[in-house]
Amino acid sequence: MVDRGASELPLPDDWLAHPDPVLALNLMGSFDWDLDAGVMHMDATAHEVFDLRPDEYDGHPESLTVRVPPVEGRKLDTLVSQALKDGSENYGAYFRIRLRDGTPRWTHTQGYIRRDETGRPYRVIGIVRDATRELREIGARTEQATLDEARRRRTDVVQVITAALAHARTVQDVIDVLEDTDGITHLGATSLVMGLVEAGRIRMIAAGPRASYVPGTRITRLDVKYPMNEVVRSLAPHFIESPEEFAESYPLLWPHITDLQITSAAYLPLIVQARPIGAMGLLYNDRRGFTGEERDVLVALGSSIAQSLQRAMFYEGEKDLAEGLQQAMLPRSIPSVPGADIAVRYRAASFGGSLGRDIGGDWYDLVPLPGGRVGAVIGDVQGHDTHAAAVMGQLRIVLKAYATEGHTPATVMSRASAFLHELDTDRFATCLYAEADLSTGVVQVVRAGHIDPLIRAPDGSCRRVTVDGGLPLGLSAEFGGLEYPVSTIELDPGDTLLLCTDGLIEQPGADLDDGMLTLQALITTGPDDVDDLADRLIDVAEERGGDDDVALLL
Repeated sequence: MVDRGASELPLPDDWLAHPDPVLALNLMGSFDWDLDAGVMHMDATAHEVFDLRPDEYDGHPESLTVRVPPVEGRKLDTLVSQALKDGSENYGAYFRIRLRDGTPRWTHTQGYIRRDETGRPYRVIGIVRDATRELREIGARTEQATLDEARRRRTDVVQVITAALAHARTVQDVIDVLEDTDGITHLGATSLVMGLVEAGRIRMIAAGPRASYVPGTRITRLDVKYPMNEVVRSLAPHFIESPEEFAESYPLLWPHITDLQITSAAYLPLIVQARPIGAMGLLYNDRRGFTGEERDVLVALGSSIAQSLQRAMFYEGEKDLAEGLQQAMLPRSIPSVPGADIAVRYRAASFGGSLGRDIGGDWYDLVPLPGGRVGAVIGDVQGHDTHAAAVMGQLRIVLKAYATEGHTPATVMSRASAFLHELDTDRFATCLYAEADLSTGVVQVVRAGHIDPLIRAPDGSCRRVTVDGGLPLGLSAEFGGLEYPVSTIELDPGDTLLLCTDGLIEQPGADLDDGMLTLQALITTGPDDVDDLADRLIDVAEERGGDDDVALLL
C-alpha cells in the first residue's frame, strides 16, 4: 500500500473523498483491498499506524510482514480467511506489530466485506488504528476490576468467618472455623498457629498443618523471642514481609519451618478489653509483603477472633462449673441391689444459646429399703440453670430421707411437694417414685406430673404402663392437692422397668406420644443387658441432641 498522494495505483471510484483528514482526526487510517487484483490501498494515516514510509509499501499486503510478526500474521490471516469463506459481512481483530525501533504496538483493524450477487467477496474496505492506549486503559480497568474482586473476596471471607464464629461455643469450635476450607485458608494462608496466654506463658492450641508444629513451642514463656510472644508483649501486630526478614528476626524459629517455604507472615495479638488473651499467626508461601488494606482486614479479623475466643473460654469455664455442680448433686454411686441389675445414665443438654445453660434439674436416685425392697426415683426440676440444679440436689436429699424413714410412697411424694413449696423458689418439679419388692415383683408407683414408666418383657416386647398421678411437686402443695394416688404393677423375673425424663422422648417437631412410640421401638430392638441398653438409649439421645437434659434409670 502506498500513500494516496504518492501512489501510482488507481483508486476505486467510491474511495472516500479526502479520507485522510476525516480519519486522521480519530487516529485511524483507512484501507481498500481489491481481492481480485490482490492490491490494498492505504492512506497516509494507515502508513503511520504501521510505521511505514510510502516507498516501503508496494500495495501488496505481503509487504506488511516487515512490521507484523509471523505469529500475529498467521492469526490475522486465519481470521480474515474464515470471514471471507463463511459469508460474514465484517471482521475485527487486535494484533501486535513491531515498529521501526523495535517497540511493540497494539493495533486494531475492522474490515467491511463486499460481495457480488453470488456471494463471492471481491473487496474489503476498512480501517486500521493504533490501539495501544485503548488496551492500556482496558488493562487498567481490568487490573482495577481484579483489585475490586480481590477486595470483595477478602470482605466475603471476613463476613463468612465472622458469621461462623458467632456460632462457635468452645475454643475448639473457633479453631475448627479457622481451619475450615471456608476459613482463613481463603485468605491465602498456608499455615495457622494460635496460642492462649495462661499464667505468664503461651500455650499452643492450634498448629496446622501438622508439619508446621515446632518442637518445644507447646508451652513457652512470654519473654522468648518468638513472633507470637512478641505481639502479646507489644499488643501490636507484626507483619513479616520476606523469608530473609523472618530468618534474621527469628533465628531460633526459622530453621524449623524452612520446609514450609514461608515467604511472609502476619502475627496478630488477640486482645479483649485491652488485655491480651493470646496470639495468632498466618504464614504464607506465595506472597511477599502486605498492602495497607490487607493489614487492616487481618487486624479486624483478629479482633473478631479474639472476641469469639473470649466467649468460648467463658463458656467452657461456665460449663465446667455447671457440670461439676450437676455431678455433685447426682449420686456419686448407685448401690448394688441383690436380685436386680441397675443402670443409670445422665446426659447434659446441648444449648446453642446462652452460656452456662448446659445443665438442668434432671436426676435419678436408688434407695435401698428394709425387707428386700428398693426405691427408684426419677425427677425433673423446671428450668435449665444452676438454680434448677441446686433445687434438684435438695429435692433428691429429702426424697431419699423420707423414703429411708419408712414412709409410704404417697407420703414420700406429698412431703417432698410440701418441702419444695416452702423453699424460696418459684420452681416446680415432676417426679416418679417406684418402690419395688424384689421378692414378689410388686411395684408401687406414685407419679407427680411425670411421664409414665415402661416395662420390657424378656421376649423384648415393650409396653407403656399408665399410672394415676397428681400435680408436680410444689404445685400440689400450692393448690392443696397433696393426696397422690398409688398404682400397683407386677414385674416378672427378667422384666426391665425403665424410668426416664422427657428429654429422652421429646424430639423437635414431634408429638410426645410419637416420641414414646419411638422409644418403645428402641427398647424392643435393644440389647438385653440393662447397661448395654442404657448405653444405646443415651447414645441415641446424644446423636439427636436437643435443648433438654436426660436422666435414665433401668
